[in-house]
Amino acid sequence: MQLTDFKVLSFDCYGTLIDWETGIAEALRPLLARSGKTLSRDDVLEAFARHEAAQQAETPAMVYSEILSVVHARIGRDWGVEPNAQESEAFGRSVPHWPEFADSPAALQYLKQHYKLVILSNVDRENFKATNARLQVEFDYVFTAQDIGSYKPNPRNFEYLIEKLGRAGYQKHEILHTAESLFHDHLPANKAGLASAWIHRRHAQGGFGATHPPDGMPKYDFRFKSLGEMAEAHQEALRSGGASTFGAGQTCR
Repeated sequence: MQLTDFKVLSFDCYGTLIDWETGIAEALRPLLARSGKTLSRDDVLEAFARHEAAQQAETPAMVYSEILSVVHARIGRDWGVEPNAQESEAFGRSVPHWPEFADSPAALQYLKQHYKLVILSNVDRENFKATNARLQVEFDYVFTAQDIGSYKPNPRNFEYLIEKLGRAGYQKHEILHTAESLFHDHLPANKAGLASAWIHRRHAQGGFGATHPPDGMPKYDFRFKSLGEMAEAHQEALRSGGASTFGAGQTCR
């Protein structure tokens, strides 16, 4: 299997293209200060991951900005802090301020020359519109949790992706799902029968950060430390007539 075998790249956005961990940690700083606790960055992110996954499962029809507001209040209670509605709402509005990874715009612009680009994200349309400006590329299709009515890792989100792309003329084997989260993306992609590329942004840190831990290790077909590395792998695949020294060396079955 080579990167050049695919026609469509479907992307998770937050954690893969956008540095949501930096955005989340910064937006939670006031709440952490009020709590008086001394917590590591990963402690903060793991609290977010735990409450976000639970809230998304409990209220799958709630838009993401509202999910974040509720999650903020949940974390506050967990840390022994009385929730502040204004502060929780501000956290819910923080997504447009979450920074892009430095390599994302250029890598996406390169990949756009060779693939259809698709977003499959646990977000609402308004927040993604603000994020999209940071990424500096036009996606061919954007599918959000708000459109689908559920949040990944719900299998419905991947069924929706496959159905919509199928209607556009793309078969399942032509899609490579590209994501950081093993929990939200790779496990359900496995179950849906999609090939996947792991953009392992946390390779130097270990752990799962703002992402809920998966129930078991999924398979993935490619592993890269950044999207820029994936773009380089594609360039190498073209130079070598289809064989990718990056992808082939980091394939896991």
